[in-house]
Amino acid sequence: MPKKETMTPRERVNKALNHQVPDRVPIDLGGNQTGIHKNAYRSLIKHLAISDEIRIMDAVQQLAAPCEQVLQRFHVDTRYVAAGAPSSWKGGIVKTQRDGRNWDDLTDEFGVRWSMPEDAPNYMDITLHPMANATLADVRDYPWPKGDDPSRFAGLRERALALKTETPYAVVSGISGVVYEICWYLRGLEQWFCDLMGDPGFCEAMLDQTLKFWLDWFRLFLDEVGDVVDVIMIGDDLAGQNGPLFNPAIYRRLVKPRHKRLVQYIRSRSPAKIWYHTCGACMDFIPDLIDNGVHVLNPVQVSARNMAPAELKRRFGNQVAFWGGGVDAQHILPRGTPQEVAANVRHNLKALMPGGGCVFNNVHNIQGEVPPENVVALFDTAYECGFYG
Repeated sequence: MPKKETMTPRERVNKALNHQVPDRVPIDLGGNQTGIHKNAYRSLIKHLAISDEIRIMDAVQQLAAPCEQVLQRFHVDTRYVAAGAPSSWKGGIVKTQRDGRNWDDLTDEFGVRWSMPEDAPNYMDITLHPMANATLADVRDYPWPKGDDPSRFAGLRERALALKTETPYAVVSGISGVVYEICWYLRGLEQWFCDLMGDPGFCEAMLDQTLKFWLDWFRLFLDEVGDVVDVIMIGDDLAGQNGPLFNPAIYRRLVKPRHKRLVQYIRSRSPAKIWYHTCGACMDFIPDLIDNGVHVLNPVQVSARNMAPAELKRRFGNQVAFWGGGVDAQHILPRGTPQEVAANVRHNLKALMPGGGCVFNNVHNIQGEVPPENVVALFDTAYECGFYG
């Protein structure tokens, strides 16, 4: 006999994030780290016989905005609302030619240039680190964007309230609070790692600037919707496939105090659950994230070293909720059969769902080459096998 839902999506998400048992595991799709690449989405809607235009909601990752029909087909419990860019930012795609190729360039507010070749239009990568050769004096003099430009938040409350009052879904913010990664976007990853080892004072000056941007940003964001959103998404990647990207002792000395200050500020202004994103084998950092005040870990990269979902649940399941970890996204989701996808989903749900504290999603975004049959198997299995009781 089919099991029946007894909660609204919002009730379901909030109960799970409070480490209580909902009627079923909540399902998520459509965020900056829980989305779907335009190529996979194009194949999916064709497979489902759903008519929809491809609307890019994240230019760098080339993510498509899923339409309501797709979200309802997969029983998705979340809906997203995000602030925008300030009216003073003259962003947009610029067509250029370099090295014998045509490029789509996008320069963000911080002056970082992201580029995608027109002959391989899959993603944008950084092609200009504007502070690669900066000195400490340059950090002070750099034209940092204003986080508290009010035009960023025009219409935000109205859009968030419409979701809160007119739909049953959990209201989730777009990604924000990127304190650490912006520094290496500006500096270049190799140079930034050298800075962490050799010039911590320079790193602290950079981190203080990005922290100020986000504290200013959140002051206005929380004024607008701190009482409306259910989940606030922040994050910085701290780990790779086999472990931390840099020494955890350096994280604790330089980065963690800034992370903790931001998280505690958000918690002082909003009852929303704080969702932290870091890819990779992040086991070493989970106690720090919990100490910072984070409620939710994403994406739970189950194929990385020491990220077995059963062990994560055993060690940290009473302290942090897991949002993601639904499938081995590196091997099984893109290359397995639908039956193998379903089996892996059942395995991971069995580990993560006991006692609540679990929201189902793929590990990060569904990539462009994932077959539509596997996407369907991913979400249908999560729904069918996610009921409690």
